Amino acid sequence: MGADRLLVLCLALAAAAAAAGQRPSAVSVGGLFTYESTIGRAARLAIELAVDDVNADTTVLAGTNLNLITQDTNCSGFLGTIEALELMEKNVVAVIGPQSSGIGHVISHVVNELHVPLLSFAATDPTLSASEYPYFLRSTISDYFQMHAVASIVDYYQWKEVTAIFVDDDYGRGGVSVLGDVLAAKRARISYKAAIPPNANTDVITDVLFTANMMESRVFVVHVNPDTGMNIFSIANKLRMMASGYVWIVTDWLAAVLDSSSSRDLNDMSYIQGIIVLRQHIPDSDAKTKFISKWNSVARNRSIDSALNSYGFYAYDSVWIVARAIDQLLDSGHQMNFSADPRLHDSNGSTLHLSTLKIFDGGEQLLQQLLLTNITGLTGQVRFDSDRNLVQPAYDVLNVGGSGYRLIGYWSNYSGLSVASPEILYQKPQNTSTSAQRLYSVMWPGETITKPRGWVFPNNGKPLRVGVPNKPSFKELVSGGTGPDNVSGYSIDIFNAAIKLLPYPVPCQFIAIGDGLNNPSYDDIINKISTNSLDAAVGDFAIVRNRTKIAEFTQPYIEAGLVIVAPARRATSSAWAFLKPFTVEMWCVTGALFIFVGVVVWILEHRANEEFRGSPRQQVLTIFWFSFSTMFFAHRQNTVSALGRFVLIIWMFVVLIINSSYTASLTSILTVQQLATGITGLDNLVASALPIGYQAGKFVRNYLINELNIPESRLVPLSTVQEYADALNRGPKNGGVAAIVDEMPCVEIFLTSHCNFRIVGQEFTKEGWGFAFQRDSPLAADLSTAILQLSESGQLQKIHDEWFTDPSCSSEDSGLGAVQLSLGSFWGLFLVCALICTSALIVFFARVCWQYSRYSKSGADGEPGEPAAVATAIVAEIQPAKPRLTRLGSFKELIQFVDKKEEEVRREMKRRSGEKDNGAGGSSQGRSLPSA
Repeated sequence: MGADRLLVLCLALAAAAAAAGQRPSAVSVGGLFTYESTIGRAARLAIELAVDDVNADTTVLAGTNLNLITQDTNCSGFLGTIEALELMEKNVVAVIGPQSSGIGHVISHVVNELHVPLLSFAATDPTLSASEYPYFLRSTISDYFQMHAVASIVDYYQWKEVTAIFVDDDYGRGGVSVLGDVLAAKRARISYKAAIPPNANTDVITDVLFTANMMESRVFVVHVNPDTGMNIFSIANKLRMMASGYVWIVTDWLAAVLDSSSSRDLNDMSYIQGIIVLRQHIPDSDAKTKFISKWNSVARNRSIDSALNSYGFYAYDSVWIVARAIDQLLDSGHQMNFSADPRLHDSNGSTLHLSTLKIFDGGEQLLQQLLLTNITGLTGQVRFDSDRNLVQPAYDVLNVGGSGYRLIGYWSNYSGLSVASPEILYQKPQNTSTSAQRLYSVMWPGETITKPRGWVFPNNGKPLRVGVPNKPSFKELVSGGTGPDNVSGYSIDIFNAAIKLLPYPVPCQFIAIGDGLNNPSYDDIINKISTNSLDAAVGDFAIVRNRTKIAEFTQPYIEAGLVIVAPARRATSSAWAFLKPFTVEMWCVTGALFIFVGVVVWILEHRANEEFRGSPRQQVLTIFWFSFSTMFFAHRQNTVSALGRFVLIIWMFVVLIINSSYTASLTSILTVQQLATGITGLDNLVASALPIGYQAGKFVRNYLINELNIPESRLVPLSTVQEYADALNRGPKNGGVAAIVDEMPCVEIFLTSHCNFRIVGQEFTKEGWGFAFQRDSPLAADLSTAILQLSESGQLQKIHDEWFTDPSCSSEDSGLGAVQLSLGSFWGLFLVCALICTSALIVFFARVCWQYSRYSKSGADGEPGEPAAVATAIVAEIQPAKPRLTRLGSFKELIQFVDKKEEEVRREMKRRSGEKDNGAGGSSQGRSLPSA
C-alpha cells in the first residue's frame, strides 16, 4: 500500500513539473517478463542493475529519476496479457519486454493504441514485424538471422533434409517458417515438422519424437522454450536418438540454459553430447567483464541460484537504450504527458476500468529517438537498420562435449561461417563464398568425428514407391507387368543390383504406370515424382534438361543418344555394274588424263629412248599402249630421261589411288545395301518434308519440335517394334515414314530382328538413362555411387550382355549407301599431276630451244668449208668488212631438230666444233705467207 502511495506521489510531481515546463523528477518505465524462468532470472537482475547505473550516471537523465515498474507474466499468455494491461494503467512511457513472443503479438496491438514503445530483449519471433506492429522494437537478434545461421550449418555439411522440432506457438512457428524459406534457397528442405504443444507432458513429447525418428532425416533442428526444452533430450536419449548417425542443431535457448546453470547436472549433460548449439555473440570487453562480476556478486548476496546468460546482456542494454532516448526527448523540450482515449470507456457494470488506460502523447517522438539509437553497450554496437533489426547480428557456434562446450566457430550476417571472430572480419572485405565458410571439427553424437550422413531409409514401414513404365514393346528394357513383383528388364536388373550395394536396406514397391497397350508419357511419370505421388522412377528415362528441374537423377547407367533408322534395300546387279564406281565426268577426265600423261612421257622420251621411236603409226600405238598399261603397272617401255622418270613416278601414284578407289567402290556397290528413301543423315532428314517416326511417350517428340524445328505434322508416334517395321516398309508414299528417330538402345533391340533397316549417319545427341528420385533425395547420390561400383566391377556390362543379344543379321550386310566416286574427290590429285606434267614439258622445251640455238649457230659458222674459210679470212684482212645477214632456221627445221635423236645432235655439234677449230688453224698459216 505504501508503494502505491509513493507511485501516485511521483506521478503527481511529474505532472506538476510538466505543467511548469520543467523536466520531471521521475519517469516510469515498465518491465514485462517471467520472473521464475531461465531468461527472466537473468534479465530481472540485469534490468535492476541497469536502472541503478542509469540513475547513478549524471550524464543521463540529469535531475530525472528512472522508475522501474515490473510485472510477472508467469509463463502464461493470458496472465501475461492481463499483467501488461495493468502495467499500462500506471502511465509508463516505455516497456522493456515482453519476454514471450506470444505476449508480444497481443500487447503490440495495445501499445499501438496507447503509443507506448515496446523494447523486447527476448521476443525473437520474426513475424513481429514493424509494418504490423510499429511500436514494437526488438533489442535482441531476430530469429530471422538465427535461422540463416542454422541453414548455413546445414549447407556447410551438405545435408539436404532436416526435421524441425519446435514448440507450437508464435515463437516456434515463426522461426521454423523462416528456416524453411532459407533452406529452400540453399536447395535443402524441412522434410518433417514435429510440433510440440506448449507445456506438453512426457507422453506427448515421446510420441512426437517417435514419429520424427521414423522419418529418413537424421538432422534435427530443435527450436523450443528453454524451460521445457531439456525434457526433449532426456526422452530422445531413451529412444536411442542421441547415438551415432544423428545430428542435433539447437537454437540459442539451450545456450541460455547451459549458461544459466551454476552447477551443471552431469546426467543432463550426458543426454546432449555432440550437439551443435547457437548462442548470441557478445564481444569481449572491459564493461562486459565488470558487469559479469557485478551481477554474480549481487546474485550471491540475493541467493540467486542461477547464472547470467546472453539475454541478461540484452536486457541491460535495453534499459540504457530507453534511458538515452528519454533523455534526448526531454532535451528537445517534450513533456511526458498522457491523455484519455475517448474510444476507451467503461460500459455499465464493467469492472475492467478501461478508462484508466491513457495515451502517451510523446510516444511517437520517443519511438523515433529509440530508432536513432547509436551507442556501444555490453552487446557491442547498438544501432537499428531500416528494418528495425540490430546491425551486425552474429552467433557463436558451440559443440557440447564432456561437462561443457567448446567454440567451433562463428556465424555473422556479414561473412557467414568462420573461425575468426566477427569483429576481425568486419575490418576485411565481405566474403560469403562457399569456399570461405569454415568451422572447426565437431565431436558428433556417439563420440565420433566422422560427419554423419544425415539420413537413413525411413522406418515408418512405407516402402519406396517406384514407378515403372508399362509398355507394349521393348520389354527387354523394362516390363511393367500386372503386379509389383512382375517387373523385369535391363533397367530393373541394374536398379536391383545397385540397391543391393547400399549400406542400408531399401524396401521397394514397383508400381506399373500405363495400360500395357500404349506407351505412357514419361514426362507424366517424372511429374508424379515432383508431386510426391511416387518416390522414384526406374526405366529407360533419358536425363534431359526439363526433367532435371523437377527430379533428381542418378549417374547414367547407359549411353542413349539419338540415331536415325531408315529402310535399306540390296542394290540390283547389272551387266554394266563395273562402270558404277565412277561418274561419267570422272571416267572422261580419267581417260583424258591417261592420254595426256602418255603424250607427255612420249615427248620427254622420244629423243633419248629408242623404244619411243619408229614410224608415226608405231609411235601413236606406243602412246596409247604405254598410257593404259600403266593402269595395271604392265608397261614394257623403260624411261631413261630424268623428267620422264619423275613424271612416271607421280603418275604411278595417281594410278594407285584410282585403282584402290575403284576397287573399293565396286566392291561396296556389289555387296552392300542402298538406302531406299535417300535419307543419309540428320541434315538431310531435317531439310526434307518426309514424315518421321518416333517412340510415343518419350522425349524425342519435344526434341524434334523444339530443338530441330521440325513441324509437328511430320511426326508420327509409334509404340511397338512391329509398328516400327510396318511404318518403314510402307514408306512415305503409302502412309508410312521415311525414317525413325529413337535412342540407341531401343534401335539396337529393333535391329536385332529387322535386317532390312539400318542406322543412318552418326549419333547426334549424348543423353544417358538414369533413375529419377525426388529433388535433393540422398538416395540419388548413393545409387550413383553404386552404379559406378557396378561399372568398375564389370557387372554393369554383364547385365547389358544378358539383355542385349547379338543381331541375327549377317555381318556382311553392315554397310550402307555405297555412292559413286565423282571428280570432286580427285580433282586435287589430278591437278597436281597435270601441273607436274606441264612443268616437265616446259623444262623439256626450254632445254630443246637452247640446244637448237647452239646447233644452229655451229652450223652457220661451218657452212663454207675449210678452203673458203681461209680465203674469206684473207679477203677480210685486205678489204673492209661488210655486214652479213644471219639466217634463222624455219619451224620445219626446228621440228626436224626435235625429232632427231639427242645422241645424233650431240655428235653433229661435236663434229662441227672440231671443224671450226681446224679452220681457224689454216687461216693462221695463210696470213703468214705475204710477210714472207
